[in-house]
Amino acid sequence: MKLCVIGTGYVGLVAGTCLADMGNIVVCIDNNQDKISKLQSGIIPIYEPGLEELIKNNVKEKRLSFSTNLAKAVRESSVCFIAVATPQDTDGSCNLDAVINVAKEIAHNINEYKVIVNKSTVPVGTAEKLSNIIKEITNVPFDVVSNPEFLKQGAAIDDFLSPDRVIIGSNSDKASKIMNDIYSPYFKTSNRIIFMDVKSAEMTKYVANAFLATKISFINEMANICEKVGADIEKVRIGISTDNRIGDKFLFPGIGFGGSCFPKDISALITVAKKNNTGSSLLEAVKETNINQRKLFVDKILKYYNNNISNKIFAVWGLSFKPKTNDMREAPSIDIINSLLMLGAKIKAYDPQAMENAKLIFGDKIEYSKSAYETLSNSHALILLTEWNEFRKPDLDIIKNNLIDSIIFDGRNQYNQQKLKSYELKYINIGH
Repeated sequence: MKLCVIGTGYVGLVAGTCLADMGNIVVCIDNNQDKISKLQSGIIPIYEPGLEELIKNNVKEKRLSFSTNLAKAVRESSVCFIAVATPQDTDGSCNLDAVINVAKEIAHNINEYKVIVNKSTVPVGTAEKLSNIIKEITNVPFDVVSNPEFLKQGAAIDDFLSPDRVIIGSNSDKASKIMNDIYSPYFKTSNRIIFMDVKSAEMTKYVANAFLATKISFINEMANICEKVGADIEKVRIGISTDNRIGDKFLFPGIGFGGSCFPKDISALITVAKKNNTGSSLLEAVKETNINQRKLFVDKILKYYNNNISNKIFAVWGLSFKPKTNDMREAPSIDIINSLLMLGAKIKAYDPQAMENAKLIFGDKIEYSKSAYETLSNSHALILLTEWNEFRKPDLDIIKNNLIDSIIFDGRNQYNQQKLKSYELKYINIGH
């Protein structure tokens, strides 16, 4: 099947590549000529494990290509996927400008029946809005389908090729059949394609992210209570997660969630609730707890240094919002590092993949090291902000021999307190 994917961000690039890998002929479209030129030259703008190899293989097999020519792609494709950004507006709502502009361009170039698939995260009613816009421009038949993505950055390839489920929001039997043809090859043993009406599909994406974000804020709030009463959040976490009604996913205390999805989607859903005159107190608490978690972590550092960290040098391990990505969007590291800088501290940072993106945010306000251990030289303390695998089993002798104050502030609860104690390293983390 000939497909076009409009937008080459995380979602569009992964989706287009994985759709091509299943034998479809896919052209990925973007209006950024520089990005397309780099992709055509084999330069991948994002870090996602396995993506570069998959792109090169499918380009070689001529199943995958990149272009800025949206008009040609629309005319030659049976299905058009919209995967452009929907950033948060100043009022917390979802900005649909890019989605609407793409829909208009599709409408101006549609030459026969098309299925127009929205993969961008959008509020309920967007598909209906797009349909009305397109109908004002053309009489050519089409259907708008909602197909929200549930990709985890760092595991996006596996998530697309072996999905838990695929949600299809469609009010058309014809469009549903075409979508089933696209996704059925991904399910070898069982069919987990879930069909529903369009509005329910649009809502499903927001509800899924809101629930996962709620679990994170919940365990962080419990960790804060544990600290006050003398309990150990790790033992409590194990105690509750072994209950199969609760499970162990997204129940790890730390410095809160970041990224392009959870913060934006929580704010958008709160805005939707307000516009429809219904309560969103739980979602508002989730958002507030997440922001406070970063402040509380800075407070731990301040408390240890008696509220004076002027000219203290901190080695920071991890900048991206999570491991296995170079994405810095809404990363907790941004708020934490900026707070430390405002209080007079100096930062020496290292991240395996996010250094270039970090430079766009911090500029020359912090020092960038070539390795994790290089950050330690002449630093007073180590601060762990992102739990990359390479940080999990560090050489504690090197840490001990380089840190002036022999202390680790662990924002991700990665280390064993007793082991660190045997190396005479002080340790402050979350929920203990």
